[in-house]
Parts: sequence; structure tokens; C-alpha cells
Amino acid sequence: METKKVVIVGSGPAGYTAAIYAARANLEPVVFAGGPSESDARRVPGGQLMITTEVENYPGFPTGVTGPELMEHFQKQAERFNTVIHMENVVQLDLSKRPFHVKGETKEYLAQTVIIATGASAKWLNVKGENEFMNRGVSACATCDGFFFKNTDVIVVGGGDTAMEEANYLSKMCKSVTVIHRRDTLRASKIMQERSLKNPKIKFLWDSAIEEVVGDTKGVTGARVKNFKTGEVTTVAAQGVFVAIGHVPTTELFKDVLKLQANGYLWVEPGTSKTSIEGVFASGDVSDSTYRQAITAAGTGCMAAIEAERWMTEHGIS
Repeated sequence: METKKVVIVGSGPAGYTAAIYAARANLEPVVFAGGPSESDARRVPGGQLMITTEVENYPGFPTGVTGPELMEHFQKQAERFNTVIHMENVVQLDLSKRPFHVKGETKEYLAQTVIIATGASAKWLNVKGENEFMNRGVSACATCDGFFFKNTDVIVVGGGDTAMEEANYLSKMCKSVTVIHRRDTLRASKIMQERSLKNPKIKFLWDSAIEEVVGDTKGVTGARVKNFKTGEVTTVAAQGVFVAIGHVPTTELFKDVLKLQANGYLWVEPGTSKTSIEGVFASGDVSDSTYRQAITAAGTGCMAAIEAERWMTEHGIS
């Protein structure tokens, strides 16, 4: 079995940036870019940006760029420096001994170092119309897409800190924000609750849930909402529906192997990309539950590649 200096598990901004830096350091990286799986049929190589239409906050693209186009640029740049990319998932990862064993669906390698960039997936409502209007009014990232809903009415689904952060962010640019929450109290921290409840542009529908996202050829026009206590179903007019019920890090392969944070994300030594096993590094959303942006993912991908190279130098691996 061929031994590689660096094997990168996952793609997206983190994985491809790690590949670019590793390749330029002559580490000859191999990338398992991922794809649909039994646990997440929506997962595609390139990460969450592959289901994002317009990206206007990534530096270097003054007129914006689509998510798939941006990921195509990342991939081509990695390939330019002779990165080997396999469009498949890793199905088995043995980190118990060195070199590590990385087994994909059709390819497998031994690896001196491993960089994990498997990302995270947004939790969705799984209601009628949600898939149909994805990127045409349905989003899981206000920071990414809020700009497109200036002076419109939008809905935010959720009751935790993320939902309140999204609602307050959107209130700065939208005409109104309606928060729909399944309970009659918020789960968010006290300060976030106070900030949201006092915001005149945010209103709340308690004990309620979306049953269907509705729209037309132009996009979302609203949502059918059911009140659990009364049973009443009403239609809330809105041009955007922001789902903020959490994200799930893609850590199936690493549970009981690598140290996790309390929220399930991979633990890294603060200020680094180092995981709990020497020679294994993590970058992007799989270890970041705070920012979840393409640019921060790319930054940690750079960190991981540099730290992998330094680790090999320190241990006399050439």
C-alpha cells in the first residue's frame, strides 16, 4: 500500500486550501473529497458552498461568485500543484498506529499525517417545499445570504443562540423578522433573549412549527405554520426562511478515536489545528462551531497544512 505524507479527508475551503499549501510544500497530498452518504444524501464534494448560490463576502470576487464556481477555483488550484483528488468518501480510518491507514470507497493509503476537513451539515426541517426552495429563499446562513433579503419580510426558525443571532443580524437589513419556535420560551442565553425580545423588528410565534414552505417561480412567498396548542394553521408571508436549528459536524469516523468538544465538534488545541492525536490535524467547520464561514475554514486549512509540514520536519519525516 502506498504511503503518503499527507492525506486530507474532506474538501471544501478547508480541505482544498490545506491541499494547496501542502502541495506547494512538496508534500504531494491526496484528497478524499467526499460525496453523498447513507447518513447525508445532500453531501457533495466541495462542502456546503456547493448548495450556495451567490457568495458575495469572499475576498477577491468584487462582483460575487457562486458557491460551485468558487469551489471549482479551489479544486483547480489544488490540482495545478499536482494534488491527487478522489471524489469519494473515506469509509475507514485507523489512527491507532503510524503510518495511519485511510481507506476510501475504492482507494486506500497509508499516511504520515492526516488533515480532517469533513465539515458540518445544517439541520433541516424536512418539510414540504424546503428542498424545492433551497437557495431560492430557504437558507441556513444569515451572514451568507441575508444581504439578498434587504427590505423584505423573513422568517427565522429556532430558539437557541444561533437563531437569535440570525434574527438580530437580519433585523438590521430586513423589513421584519418573524421567529418561529416550537416552545413558549427561548433556549438562548439570557442576554440574547433580552436583545431579541426588545428588538422592535422581531416578532415571535410561540408553540409553532412550519408545515410547508410555499412560493412561486420567483422563490419563497411564505410558510404554512401550525400552532401546537390551538391546532390552527396560518400562512406567514415572507420572502426568506432561515433555518437556525443547529449544525451537525461530520465526525462519524472519529467518535471514540479523537477528542470531541462538548457540542460534538472535533477538539483542537487552542490557536492550532492539532487534534488529540499527534500528526492528525483538523480544519474548517468540523472543529469550528462559532464562525462557520468559507474564509475562516480556508484559514484553518492553511494552518493545518503548515502544522503538518512542521510536524513531519520535527519527526525527521521527509
